[in-house]
Amino acid sequence: MAFILQNKQANARTGVFSTSHGTVETPVFMNVGTQAAIKGGLSTRDLEEIGCQIELSNTYHLHLRPGESLIAEAGGLHGFMGWKRPILTDSGGFQIFSLAKLRKIKEEGVSFRSHIDGANVFMSPEDSIKIQSALGSDIAMAFDECVEIPSPRSYVEESCARTLRWLLRCKDEMKRQNERTDAVNPGQVLFGINQGANYSDLRVRHMQEIAALDLPGYAIGGLSVGETTKEMYDTLDAVVPHMPEDKPRYLMGVGTPENIIEGVYRGIDFFDCVLPARNGRHGKLYTSTGVIHIKNEAYKSDFKPIDLNCGCPVCKRYTRAYLRHLFKAGEMLAMRHAVIHNLFYYNHLMADIRNAITRGKFDAFRQEFYENRHL
Repeated sequence: MAFILQNKQANARTGVFSTSHGTVETPVFMNVGTQAAIKGGLSTRDLEEIGCQIELSNTYHLHLRPGESLIAEAGGLHGFMGWKRPILTDSGGFQIFSLAKLRKIKEEGVSFRSHIDGANVFMSPEDSIKIQSALGSDIAMAFDECVEIPSPRSYVEESCARTLRWLLRCKDEMKRQNERTDAVNPGQVLFGINQGANYSDLRVRHMQEIAALDLPGYAIGGLSVGETTKEMYDTLDAVVPHMPEDKPRYLMGVGTPENIIEGVYRGIDFFDCVLPARNGRHGKLYTSTGVIHIKNEAYKSDFKPIDLNCGCPVCKRYTRAYLRHLFKAGEMLAMRHAVIHNLFYYNHLMADIRNAITRGKFDAFRQEFYENRHL
């Protein structure tokens, strides 16, 4: 695995990250296939056609159903999904965070109840890595604790220390798993996760501690969980300067097109978020001039494409009026078309960002992006 930094304009940067299943051009948006599928009826062939470079799946959900052993039998997620390009798996930490009333955290790991059948489940840092190894992803995320914002400083400090200890255990387990003769993907790499809620000094200290481990990549976690947008950007301003420049930087679970523009502006390389697919399924569509709600009466007889500046398969063939009709009629095709359009928008926004940085025009691109958003 290698990350090659190619171009910089102030903090914004482009690069190439090599994995066992191909290269990823950064900045990049990772399309979220939580349960080895994009919600909205998209196939892996669709992902290829709309320009997806890397897909993200969820350790927690796949562990509960269908189980990592079955997926390993299929040759890992790549074989199971029919997807030949890179995959990142998250560790399950955020999903366990969302089960606050159903979990118990201790040094060994986390006990929780399955959201499917209520069964008792225990996951340790080692368990998370073993599961991700069986899934065969290219990038595995360290098992961490995501804390709520706001949280008491004393608890956040304890949590950061525990997350660091868990990271060391993840690193050791990753080495053991990759050395196995039956490893699904012996080239799998581990990314560490920075935590610290909205306490900038704790964030910086934790980042410095995990950066000393010289991992292949680093993420900023625990954001978009209740803080304001300003708090998010303030955290990035504090933490990113302490992230290794020669390693990929990943902002987890973020976000809107505006969040992505501002993340890139501050030096972030990887993004993921469920928003484009989730919002698409509810008729909220992203365009070059802002967001439109396609179910609104205004689009009943609007025979323009969703976005005049979009080259996605939906905009090339169908109109706003038709898509609105599909939603109103309750047709599944409505969600499929909307999600295809939104994910195309996100992937091509990233391509435009990379192009702008390469040409030394990112500042102008950022300004024009905001000037065009008048909806």
